[in-house]
Amino acid sequence: MNAPLSSSQLLPALALRDVPPAMLDALSTRFGAQCSFAAAVREQHGRDESSFIAPPPAAVVFAESTQDVADALRIADAHAVPVIAFGSGSSLEGHLLAVQGGISVDVSRMNRVLRLDAEDLTVTVQPGISRKQLNEQIKDTGLFFPIDPGADASIGGMAATRASGTNAVRYGTMRENVLALEVVTAQGEAIRTGTRARKSAAGYDLTRLFVGSEGTLGVITEVTLRLYPLPEAVSAAVCSFPSIEAAVRTTIQTIQIGVPIARVELIDANTVRMVNAHSRTTLREEPMLLMEFHGSPASVKEQAETVQEIAAEFGGNAFEWASTPEERTRLWTARHNAYFAAIQSRPGCRAISTDTCVPISRLADCLLDSITEADASGIPYFLVGHVGDGNFHFGYLIDPDSVEERATAERLNHTLVERALRLEGTCTGEHGIGLHKMGFLVDEAGAGAVDMMRTLKRALDPKNIMNPGKIFAM
Repeated sequence: MNAPLSSSQLLPALALRDVPPAMLDALSTRFGAQCSFAAAVREQHGRDESSFIAPPPAAVVFAESTQDVADALRIADAHAVPVIAFGSGSSLEGHLLAVQGGISVDVSRMNRVLRLDAEDLTVTVQPGISRKQLNEQIKDTGLFFPIDPGADASIGGMAATRASGTNAVRYGTMRENVLALEVVTAQGEAIRTGTRARKSAAGYDLTRLFVGSEGTLGVITEVTLRLYPLPEAVSAAVCSFPSIEAAVRTTIQTIQIGVPIARVELIDANTVRMVNAHSRTTLREEPMLLMEFHGSPASVKEQAETVQEIAAEFGGNAFEWASTPEERTRLWTARHNAYFAAIQSRPGCRAISTDTCVPISRLADCLLDSITEADASGIPYFLVGHVGDGNFHFGYLIDPDSVEERATAERLNHTLVERALRLEGTCTGEHGIGLHKMGFLVDEAGAGAVDMMRTLKRALDPKNIMNPGKIFAM
């Protein structure tokens, strides 16, 4: 395996490039108050939710239009200075760190809905709008955008990292739900990929090339998305189990018999305790599944009854229903706050967060062995999983000043990913590669495939200014 293990490798290698005063002057002249050199602003834009640390960018440009992004990139290209796009800062694998220096282009002010075509179930938005803002603005249409990675991430960032989340088992990921893009290239040229049509056979699929590229090929400035009708009926349920294995077996059988469940989330007993303390909930402190069913009243009832029967076969008990919007919101808010609940459970800690995804039939094998290893390590951890599509997350809660704890957490991550790859899974289901999983990408895809990615990167970004040092080394 190529993943780093020694403590000396746990921070990114810094190879800072010079940002000449002439470039900073050009940014200041072009952008005025939209450009900040303040230390606090730069530091805010030089970190994400990962545990990595690097120097902040030299400047932050607050873009308000595609033209702003294009001008910033033209200036950067002229000086061969790195550019990192910034949305909401919620990424988990060091995506935002300026490991080679450069500037941050913040698109959070580009947060408008540009075009809504309810009849075609599509919407075109700017990249800085968050998923919650989008759904709030379109709620009167009877439509919604279902991709829910937990954090209130920006749509541009979600596209760039190929995000998914709790609804992916029913609605897919950003890969399936992005129809078209506007992207500003490394040379400052705005291009368009895709159309509002549901399918196309016209040339290379550039939309899919940029979705998941983590800002290494260009800056996304518009996104056209699929929308879905709000379901006529929605019901959520919580079911506790005597063991993690029983919960996982229930999930596998539910998927294999074709129940179109919208959400099925696994939470282990450790995490339930953390969530109860943080969110003041009274969930049974046992392994549990949080489920949600969408459809007509009759189909929701049928789905729920089927899953309840399956759960009973595996010892599931205390099936509790949340049928009102308020009850469902409280339940899912508690689930989405699991990360913050875990951090709060060990004051001063940092989370080494990771995710893998395996074929659904191998989920139990991968998950149970990983739990055994985590328990034996003595490191506190939390476990949540979008288990309906074989995706789960561990968060190892470490003392950031302890080299030993960090090395242990990285070793656990190493063996977890190795196991997932051995079971024909992936090193990351939704977090992306960033800094943390660059070695694993080689293990998963092979050196030849990664070399092809480098060839594409060099062709589109010959000066290597677009978020350099991420996904793979050049």
